[in-house]
Amino acid sequence: MFKLEVMIKAVRGTRDLLPPETALWNFVEAAVRDVFRAYNFHEIRTPILEETQLFARAVGEETDVVSKEMFTWEDRARAESEKGQSLTLRPENTAGVVRAYIEHKLWDRGLNKLYYIGAQFRRERPQKGRYRQFYQIGAEVIGPPSAGSESPARDAEILELLATLLDRLGIENWKLELNSVGCPNDRAAYNEALRKALEPVVGQMCADCQRRAVTNPLRVFDCKVPADQPIIETLPRISQFLDEPCRKHFEQVQEILKSVGVAFQLNDRLVRGLDYYSRTAFEFTHGALGAQNAILGGGRYDGLSESLGGPSAPGIGFAIGEDRLVLALEKSAAAVERKPDVYIAPLGAGMDRAAARLARELRCHDVVADLGDETFRLKKSFETATKLGARFILIVGENEVKADTFALKNLASGEQVSVPRVELAQRIQSNT
Repeated sequence: MFKLEVMIKAVRGTRDLLPPETALWNFVEAAVRDVFRAYNFHEIRTPILEETQLFARAVGEETDVVSKEMFTWEDRARAESEKGQSLTLRPENTAGVVRAYIEHKLWDRGLNKLYYIGAQFRRERPQKGRYRQFYQIGAEVIGPPSAGSESPARDAEILELLATLLDRLGIENWKLELNSVGCPNDRAAYNEALRKALEPVVGQMCADCQRRAVTNPLRVFDCKVPADQPIIETLPRISQFLDEPCRKHFEQVQEILKSVGVAFQLNDRLVRGLDYYSRTAFEFTHGALGAQNAILGGGRYDGLSESLGGPSAPGIGFAIGEDRLVLALEKSAAAVERKPDVYIAPLGAGMDRAAARLARELRCHDVVADLGDETFRLKKSFETATKLGARFILIVGENEVKADTFALKNLASGEQVSVPRVELAQRIQSNT
């Protein structure tokens, strides 16, 4: 007797990307590559598996990412000659890019403008637009100071690129929020001031804020608990602690953005919780995403290379949550998906071969063609063509093959014409 097995489903917090949504993802990634190419960025691909110590040193031991969210395990040695090591599925990609920069001595190339598209992994609570396996589009501009990597012009170029990209994708009403988190000395003084300001009030805040007040006070500003907001409003701001070089750098970034027409809002509550950030920090937000409204974020990380054992290599970068970006574009999915231009319906025994030849010829002319089967009755072929959303149905029968002229029917208007083989692609495309 047949035994029904329990169906295996996708792991919680992961998902399958299916048509027509994948058409939208392809549209996004094609646009991203076009924009990056215009700004002379080059693609980099790093492993999804890295040594755990990379993230502990780069991101910070006390961050939520390292302390709570990473997928980490001990890869035990399989032979006496091997050493076991702790491995982690990458929770973000900047650390891996900087690791590759150091390992392959990319500073020999001067200023490196690199971008990536790929999966990241975090053990977070799944919610709308946030998954345990998620996808990021990111870029890093990194290099030796002599290549101009410290310049505020680099910050402004990244922000202008992002404004261009969001406009190209059709994201309307985005907002750019901007802040400076200063240099390490500024942050040390600011963290101390935050701890002192939080001491008398932190007991009234949520459990996460109570923990962050001790381990990473800057992350208190990430709190979304409504009851904590009045307390957070009274806390000192990083802008009060910037030294003169950081203040001047931030002013120059703003001046360049104004000169190129990129609108922004200053937000002195905007911080980046990862340890490697310094100076310019930013987020692009969009109202369609609800309370968690950030499409992307990033900032400068001038000391990250040194913290990983590399040379001085100031940099700035960003990461776009591709899942959330696509969510903001979902209403455009129908416009992005390209449905078949023509459904080719072979009629009768032996017609599959002729239909396949026709399909190949049409596809070589960039016609999207779907292929039926010679065993289908004509009614079934019409039903299938309609279900697929094809604009035309092309009849391939014995008489049509002998005459080298085929019946082409417009499924919307009902008009049917006979078209010579050599004119088929042009006829179909002229009605595209």
